[in-house]
Amino acid sequence: MTRPGSVVVIGGGVRSGKSAFALARARGPDFETIEEPVALVERLSALRDVDAVVIDCLTLWISNLMLRDEPAARIAARVDELARVAATRPFHTIVVTNEVGMGVVPETALGRAFRDVAGLAHQRLAAVADELYLATLGVVVRLRPSPVRLAPSGAPS
Repeated sequence: MTRPGSVVVIGGGVRSGKSAFALARARGPDFETIEEPVALVERLSALRDVDAVVIDCLTLWISNLMLRDEPAARIAARVDELARVAATRPFHTIVVTNEVGMGVVPETALGRAFRDVAGLAHQRLAAVADELYLATLGVVVRLRPSPVRLAPSGAPS
């Protein structure tokens, strides 16, 4: 990984290999799982004495916020706060997220709102990411830093 405090974003479809790749990027089988469905930014801010954090996954957090009737503008502000905190913490933050904008248009208004909120969140996090990856078809493609290249599936580059 780049510098301490780096932000790595790994997006892709379901079962594309992004979570395995994220865990390999975090380095090492010794980790603690913390479940935080809503207060993600607060939990991230409180972490101490860790080298890397894997957030798996951003879109689940967004759906939790939406199901609590958080307005889109408030979710966008929380995503901005997450990006700011991740970029300033002394550990690596690896964010896994589902790309939801490449499929069919959702039938319901809630589904379309989720797709739009998630897409904007991806843009916000990608803007601050030191490393950016897209997982598809079981392979992971590095988008940033350039040049674009194919990264080995499930292994750090």
